[in-house]
Formats: sequence, C-alpha cells, structure tokens
Amino acid sequence: MVQQLVAGVHRFKHEVFRRQRELFERLSQGQEPRTLFVTCSDSRIDPNLITHTAPGDLFVLRNAGNLVPAFGATNGGEVATIEFAVVGLEVRDIVVCGHSHCGAMKGLLHPEYVAEMPTVAEWLKHAEATRRIIRSKYRHLAGEALLDAAIEENVLMQLENLQTHPAVAVALSQDKLKLHAWIYDIASGEVFAFDDTAEQFQPLGDLRPESAVTLSNPSAHLADVRSGDGRFHRDESA
Repeated sequence: MVQQLVAGVHRFKHEVFRRQRELFERLSQGQEPRTLFVTCSDSRIDPNLITHTAPGDLFVLRNAGNLVPAFGATNGGEVATIEFAVVGLEVRDIVVCGHSHCGAMKGLLHPEYVAEMPTVAEWLKHAEATRRIIRSKYRHLAGEALLDAAIEENVLMQLENLQTHPAVAVALSQDKLKLHAWIYDIASGEVFAFDDTAEQFQPLGDLRPESAVTLSNPSAHLADVRSGDGRFHRDESA
C-alpha cells in the first residue's frame, strides 16, 4: 500500500503539480479559505472531491463522527482549529458534514461495538446529547433508520456546540459567519442540507443558495417531520 502512495506522489509531482504550478506557487504565499469544513475521518469522504474545490478553498477539520466538542469540554485540536479558522482566517461559512453509514454513530448507538476501544468510547461522549435525543425521540425507529436519525441529529447538535465557542459566537453576532448542516450519502453521491424553513434535510440542489441553519434549536423539530423510514429525505408533501 505504501508503494501505491509513493507512486501517487510521483504522479502528482509530474502531472498535477506541473499543470497547476501557478496555483501552488500562489498558495505558498499564504491561504485564504472562506469555509471551515468539519467532517468525519471516514476514508470514503473527500471534502474537495464532493464540493469540487481546489487546494486552498477549504480549511478542513476531521475526526471520528465529525464532532465539535463544546467550548471548555476539551483542549484538543478541534478548539484551536475552529478559533484559528474564525479569527485567523476569517472564514465566512462553517459546514458540518456528516455522512451515511457512519461508524462513529454506530458506536454511539451500540456501545458494545467500541467496548475494546476505550479511547473511541471516551471521544463519543462528546455526542452524548445526540444519544439522549435519539433515545428520547426515536424509539419507533430501528436499524438503518435509527442510524440515519442519529447521523442527522448529530450534525445539528454539532452546530449548537459550535455556538458555545467564543470566536464563533462573536462572528455570528456580527453577521460575519453562517453555519450549515450537511449530510453526504455515500451510495448516491447526493448531499443533503438542513433547510431552516422546512425544518428538515433536503437535497442541496433544491435549496436556495443562502439557506443556513438559524440560531434557534433546529433539532427540536426534526423528529416531527421525519419520514417513516428515517432516511435523509425530501419533503414528500411538496
């Protein structure tokens, strides 16, 4: 596998880099991304690929479960990355992007799956609010439908956690920052975004360009509009 990576580096240098030398020379002088993209470490997720963006366009934060610990809950790299993105780089948008078939959310719903991974289990405590919401609101769901519900609710909870970070709170109060909740479906390649008007996830292409989650509690209404199968869904009444 390492040999494959080395071969890829050689191809990048002699093919990709050579064709885009001007871009990389410009990037060597600094970065000006306008979006902080928070997503899962899952190998099936490629932020630049699914957003069709180039190097320098996204400031990316990745971890298991695309979690954003509430401010003060940890002094890990997530806190520093968020602060640097908002204060240092002055990003204008933060996207929290979950994905289908998320192993972290499976571990959240079924602690026995991570019983032999104590560090993972400890990390998932940052999603405790998600677990409790699922247990309270979605007892009628099971299997994949329950997992999809957890994935949706978790993304929304991370946006609420973001608002506890001082740098984010200040930028929001000055209308310098927008928050967005997305979910990427691996099998279909479709991206769903939370529409604050419809109060549900809808295909990104169906939404107005400026659609963003409001500062109210979007997850309070999500359970009321969820389709029976719990999947990332369109508004079938439309």
